[in-house]
Amino acid sequence: MKKFFDDIKKDIKFKSAGPGKKLTEDTGTKPQVQSSSSAKPRKPPTDGSQKAGAAALARIEQQHRPRVLTSQDIIRNQVKRELEAEAAAVASGQEKAIEGSNVPVMGNSCLSVSGVYFTCPLTGATLTKSEREVHIKEAIFMRFEEDAIEASIMMVHTFNKDREKVKAAVDIMSKYIENICKNPTEEKYRKIKLSNKVFQDKVRCIEGSREFLQALGFESFMLPVEGQEEDEEFLVLAEQSEEALETMKEKRDRLQKGEPVRAQLDRQAQAFRASSYASNFELPPEFYNLSADELRREQMQRCEVVDKNAMLRTKAMREKEEQRERRKYNYTLLRIRLPDGNLLQGTFYAWDRIAVLFQFLRDSLVDGWQPFDLIAPGGHKLKETEEVALNESNLVPGALLTFSWDAAVQADIAAAGGKSPALLKPELMENIRTLS
Repeated sequence: MKKFFDDIKKDIKFKSAGPGKKLTEDTGTKPQVQSSSSAKPRKPPTDGSQKAGAAALARIEQQHRPRVLTSQDIIRNQVKRELEAEAAAVASGQEKAIEGSNVPVMGNSCLSVSGVYFTCPLTGATLTKSEREVHIKEAIFMRFEEDAIEASIMMVHTFNKDREKVKAAVDIMSKYIENICKNPTEEKYRKIKLSNKVFQDKVRCIEGSREFLQALGFESFMLPVEGQEEDEEFLVLAEQSEEALETMKEKRDRLQKGEPVRAQLDRQAQAFRASSYASNFELPPEFYNLSADELRREQMQRCEVVDKNAMLRTKAMREKEEQRERRKYNYTLLRIRLPDGNLLQGTFYAWDRIAVLFQFLRDSLVDGWQPFDLIAPGGHKLKETEEVALNESNLVPGALLTFSWDAAVQADIAAAGGKSPALLKPELMENIRTLS
């Protein structure tokens, strides 16, 4: 088709170039141009060539014409713009926070819960995630005044993260005590040379180990060493009575059974009146197992959901993606709708078992001993006996569940003339709030 147009153009140029010339003619003389009256009229293109030319021009115009956006394209672009604006707002808010600003990324009034909080088992204080470690250390140090053995055992098991190293140190210190109890009169078992390689490599590196030995009664002395000019530091224990030796065995057992002191998650149990916002969840950043940069990227990638939903994916692909999605969350906020319409809200670890949720409900109900059912979103009935985590049940990062008393048990109670069981405990109802 392109050749067809080129031939037409060449034909027009040839005819409009004037009369032909011989190569021997003088090119300086101007040729006489024929008048328009004497020129032969050009033949118009045939109908077939006109139709072919029109079709070709239409195709050419269509190639350069910008693509018309569909309604789905418009929606996708709008979502992308909103997500970019949201990510920019989050980044701006975090930059201000770093500079010392008190303006949060999202106001607490907009959040379903103000944050994630913990309770110190030693003091009962409510702590944020960033406060818990420092507070627990201070509480353990304060414990030395009451019970130095207990405080030092807490130090050993709490301040050291490597559990294998902790076990090795505990085993060696237990061996010290066993040797002393078996050989109470032999001085060599009651002396620990601090430069000893085993002590240096296995015990001294563990925070709280020296405090434990000192709480047992060991004291520091600089003693001479055979073959050396300078004295070295030893921990020395005085000879012990039989009663003191029995006490040492008890302290050894306490050391071996010690556990780390961990702040407990504050579930922040809260009752709400019936609300149309029950299934709306706006969560603070602490709920996500992502850094600030990862959270921003996650928000940007949400615009791909439209495209992913349009793709054909296998069941294995969907399950793998769901598992990856569940690992993004550290905590989950759950609401339970009760028969009277009121709501009970609590915060949980994403890996908490279903049984933990059932126990939380029992602790919140007046008649929690009575059997009840919990229905998850989608109509799935949860079973307390199932060893399944909340994130494995798709109950992260937030979900609305439905509570109901066991129908058979309630029928028996009604037949016996009993009353319907009460719901939430008075202390929860006294602080009931309106969800907005």
